[in-house]
Amino acid sequence: MKQLLVFIRKEFYHVFRDRRTLLILFGLPTAQILLFGYALSSEVKNINLAVIDFARDQASQQLIGQVGASRYFHLQPSLMDYKTMNTAFRRGTIRAALIIPAHFADDIGHVGKAQVQIIADGSDPNTATTIINYLTGIIGGYQQKFTTAAALPYQIVTQTRMLYNPEMNGSLNFIPGVMALILMIVCTTLTSVSVVREKEQGTMEILLVSPFKPILVLVSKAVPYLVLSMLDLILILLLAVYVLDVPIHGSIALVLAESALFIVCCLSLGLLISNVATTQQTAMLMSMMGMMLPTILLTGFMFPLENLPIFLQWVSHIIPSRYYYLIVKAVMLKGLGIEAVWKETLILAGMTLALLGISLKNFNIRLA
Repeated sequence: MKQLLVFIRKEFYHVFRDRRTLLILFGLPTAQILLFGYALSSEVKNINLAVIDFARDQASQQLIGQVGASRYFHLQPSLMDYKTMNTAFRRGTIRAALIIPAHFADDIGHVGKAQVQIIADGSDPNTATTIINYLTGIIGGYQQKFTTAAALPYQIVTQTRMLYNPEMNGSLNFIPGVMALILMIVCTTLTSVSVVREKEQGTMEILLVSPFKPILVLVSKAVPYLVLSMLDLILILLLAVYVLDVPIHGSIALVLAESALFIVCCLSLGLLISNVATTQQTAMLMSMMGMMLPTILLTGFMFPLENLPIFLQWVSHIIPSRYYYLIVKAVMLKGLGIEAVWKETLILAGMTLALLGISLKNFNIRLA
């Protein structure tokens, strides 16, 4: 045990002397959590919207006021005709336009109905659909004022409620996935590179011929990154809560325990990669590129797994970050306990034991 502690302390010294490792360990997660937290969002905000108001009456001004009060739209100067609108679309100064016809108030008051036209830039279909949905919702809310007062034989009023995210904060969906992505990349990459570095520098031979057991060499390599990754996790949680306003409704202790299990799983995967890679570049490429794309595509936080082909849905079951994402989302956002995530926990623990066993068994104690 005394020898193990000496080797662990030696690895800590190696980490603290290497500024690149410290930058990857603490700088990269901080930048990723902030960039992804603000950039990865299904919301579309600050949309440049122009209005062509042919009515110029009180009803049209009220409707324009409600649109302008929305946090999604930034009203541009009013346009006078369709030609000016088309020019603005071509220049990219507006993303959408709202056309209010003449006699808008008279049509609502006397005929009982009025039409407005919404035009959106369809070069980005998803954004255009989102813009149309936003405007349709605002117009529907404006219309409800008139239908409520009207003497109709019956009315159907829809009330909506967003569970677990009433403020529609886009970061709440992406932060658990970003946590899985960061821990997967950082832990796997640093562990695999640290072992391969010993091979490149020729110091692995010294470690293998020492009285220290080869298995304990790998353990001493992994323990410092386990400790530092837990500190990294605490930093990520602090940024998520106090900077990105992501609440933790469940048990913090459960989040830390599940994260520790996932970190050990990632460290085991890094040790497995170190058995195959012969250079640091190869280990980094296998760790970052080989783990980044599956985590982004097959975890479920970027794209719904139901939209994937059946084959890829089956492949996603062997991705550890998928289960960690489900666990963190259930505990942090829904406030659930271990009784709701015990299946995912057991699967993640099984993967960890399997990867750790394969890594230790296939560790080559002889260098060619």
